[in-house]
Formats: sequence, C-alpha cells, structure tokens
Amino acid sequence: MTEVTPALERAIVRELLAEWRGLNVARFRAALRPPVIELSEASGFLGRWILRTRRLELSREFVLASSWGTVIEVLKHEMAHQYAHEVLKATDETAHGPAFRHVCDRMGIDAAAAGIPESASTEKVVERISRLLALAESSNVHEAEAAALAAQRLMLKHNIDERHAKTERSYGFRQLGTPNGRVGEAERILAMILAKHFFVEVIWVPAYRVADGKRGSVLEICGTHANLAMAEYVHAFLTHTAEQLWRDHKKKHEITGDRDRRTFLAGVMAGFADKLARDGKTHRDAGLVWVGDKALDDFFRRRHPHVRNVRHGGRARTEAYGHGREAGKSIVLRRGVDAAPTTRGRLLGR
Repeated sequence: MTEVTPALERAIVRELLAEWRGLNVARFRAALRPPVIELSEASGFLGRWILRTRRLELSREFVLASSWGTVIEVLKHEMAHQYAHEVLKATDETAHGPAFRHVCDRMGIDAAAAGIPESASTEKVVERISRLLALAESSNVHEAEAAALAAQRLMLKHNIDERHAKTERSYGFRQLGTPNGRVGEAERILAMILAKHFFVEVIWVPAYRVADGKRGSVLEICGTHANLAMAEYVHAFLTHTAEQLWRDHKKKHEITGDRDRRTFLAGVMAGFADKLARDGKTHRDAGLVWVGDKALDDFFRRRHPHVRNVRHGGRARTEAYGHGREAGKSIVLRRGVDAAPTTRGRLLGR
C-alpha cells in the first residue's frame, strides 16, 4: 500500500475538496456548504457524513487501496447524505431513509454505500455468450468466425427482446483500465466500438492517481449488468490482443523500437471496427436492428448531466497504421485470453 506522507495526505484532501466543489455545482446546484473533509483511521466504513460536526470522512485505507472512481462514488454517496440533512432537512429519518433514496435516484448515485456496484454477471445470456466465444477458439477459421458472429447475434437479439418486453432493466456502471494522462487514438476508437456495438454508453471521466499524485482520465461505461460484463471483457480482450499483434509485427519486421506502436494500435482498433461494421450489416439483413435504449440514456444523463463532446484528430495514416488495420480485421472475438487483465466477469478464462 502507498505510504501516506503528510504532503500526500494534503494533496489527496485537496483533490477530494476539488471533486466535492465540482459535484456540488454539477449535481446539487451549489446548494451545499463546504464540509470539513478528512481521511480517517477508523475502520468499518468507507465514508461517513457527520452532521453534528459537519465532517465528511473517508477511510484512509479505502482511499489508498481503491480506484479513484470508486472513491468518488463514495464521496457522492456521502454528499447525498449531506444534501438530505442540510437542504431537505430530513434529520428525523433513518440514514438511508426516503429522502436520501430520492436524492440518489434523481442524481444517479449509488445508494448502497459500496462504491462502484459489483455484479457476479450470472445471467444466463452471459453464460451462453461465453460458451459461443469458447467455440471461437477453434483452429478452423470458418468455425471460429461463425461462433463469434453467433455470439454477437445472440447479444443483439437478447437486447432487442428485452427492449420489446418492456420489462424494467437494472443499470450500473464500471470504469475500465487505469487512469492515463493522455488518451490515445486507439483508446478512443475502442471506446467507440463498445458504444456502437456492445450496448453501453461511454464517457471519459477525470481520475486522480493517488500513488503518484497526478491527474488523468479513465473510461466509464454504463449499461445493464450483462452488457457491462461483455463490454468489460471486450475491452480487456482487444487491449491485450492489440499489444500482442504489435509484438508479432515487431518480430516479423525486425523492428527494435516502439515509435510506431500507438499508430499501429490505432490501426488495429480501426480494423476491428471495420469487421464489426460488416457483421452488423449481416445482422440487419437478418432483421435484427437495434434502435437504442431510452432508459439507459436517462440513467446516463442522471450520472453525467453535463456531457461535453470533443473532436480529436487522428494520427498520420502511416504504413504502421495500415499494417495494424489489416491485423485488426483478422481478430476473432473469443473467450480464452492468456495473461489478459483479470475482470469481475466470468468471460475471461484460460
């Protein structure tokens, strides 16, 4: 665990106060007065709002051991308590009473006090997709392609059926990867792939790297728990596979440095996006058309009421980009990923 020097603790508290101020304006219409924010040695809680002394405490151990996204979710949770007490004057209710739950529901805040919600992803459709992706490990190229296409079709059909059934769907969110100071073109194309083909909303959110005291950005996805599990898996799979393709490319062409690595990775992601676009036409020809999920849009807007779209210019389309794009077109989504990042879902297996 990171050693907490007085300077680091002051830096963390400054970042938490800056996050509090931003959330107060964006979520609570500047209705809250600044509390005293502290890191606490006490155990048994992640965060707590103490009305009598107007203190908002976060567990020091929790802050140091968790991702910044998880820390901010707990900060939002405690701010909801503060709002219920000081603005709605709901001081005669239990801690998680009606006023508090109303605030959380209206503002897209996790009311469970456990940070970013976890999901065991045990839904049957996820298991069926996992089995199809296992078949995509076949050494027969045509069999592998057919299995991967069937997995995508099953996921599309599942989401269309759920939408037509008009049953209430439960939504959540996850943050993928580690915060980076600079978001590259490959990462942006990968985010676009998830949003366009895997039924999640995506957004880059600010994140503070506690260990080195630097700011960065991390990708957040919102969707149903089944779709979150699949999108998280695809993110890990493509990130790992693109890096492996770059290593293979370097070996084949006897390249010693990594000057063209980012350009090649962007090409890989663009090539895989081309492949998914062709597969999407196959699904549309079969009568499977996705028209969106308004309930997910509403959930996303509650979580992120002030979304700003920014255009980015891509890297020069060099020979390395072309090689990467061709390599990306050959990727077959499959289950087995040796040495890939561990995820909460069950799709990543050996």
